[in-house]
Amino acid sequence: INLAMKNEQYLNELPEQAGCFKETRIVEFIFLLSEKWHLDQSARYLAVELLDWFMIKQLEQMCDDRAKGCDQGQRSSWSSVRDEIASTFVLRLVSCVQLASKFSLLYSIVTSDTALKFLQSLKYSYTKQELLESELAVLTTLRFHINVPTPLAYVELLLEVLGYNGCLLPAKPLYQQCVQLLDFCYLARETIYDTLLKVTIENSTPSELQIAKFLTVKEDFMLLAVGVISTGVFILSPRHWKQVVKHLNCITGITPQSIMEFSHAVLRNIAGSTTP
Repeated sequence: INLAMKNEQYLNELPEQAGCFKETRIVEFIFLLSEKWHLDQSARYLAVELLDWFMIKQLEQMCDDRAKGCDQGQRSSWSSVRDEIASTFVLRLVSCVQLASKFSLLYSIVTSDTALKFLQSLKYSYTKQELLESELAVLTTLRFHINVPTPLAYVELLLEVLGYNGCLLPAKPLYQQCVQLLDFCYLARETIYDTLLKVTIENSTPSELQIAKFLTVKEDFMLLAVGVISTGVFILSPRHWKQVVKHLNCITGITPQSIMEFSHAVLRNIAGSTTP
């Protein structure tokens, strides 16, 4: 109930630009960096979400500052704003991974020395002070609200509830399958949700309004978790699939049709086929 309430609150306060910084190249960079630094799965998902939230907040602040500057007769081009963001983007990304690592106490925390060494390998010449200031910039911009549940937390809790409700599923293989599917959903985010949108509206050319309204679906962690579990069960234990879909519907209130459509969209992109 607590996770559902947090998810609902997040969706109600969703900015129009949510998800803009979750494109495949960025997610892949964060995942590879997390693997390099031996971080757990939750840390990499948290890093992706932190970066997206921070960059959107930073853009909003820059736009406000630019508007105030124009009111005072000062001009700053959008290209200068873009250049400013681009010049510090990798530094901010590393800071988000660092912050995410600090919530995984059983694993390695990314120290300033480790982060600096990595940045230097990319030919950046940041100092330790600049790295600390970058972490603080992320924290203050997000008002220190960074310990938030990731989609993996939803997956883990729903799997526990399914087990408690008597679903006889292969727990460890299913969990591992779900983590792989969650990775895939992050890496193939645009194509999966594009497929889902077209299936939902039964139209291959959605309008701009339909795309805009679909943003809450793309950012719905509960739907993502339910879809990942449903797809994992379909792959590992097809005979339990319909039973699990019914259980997930009872637990979350998400309709069986929505759950099955999500699984269909994921499986289509995994198989590279349009066959249902």
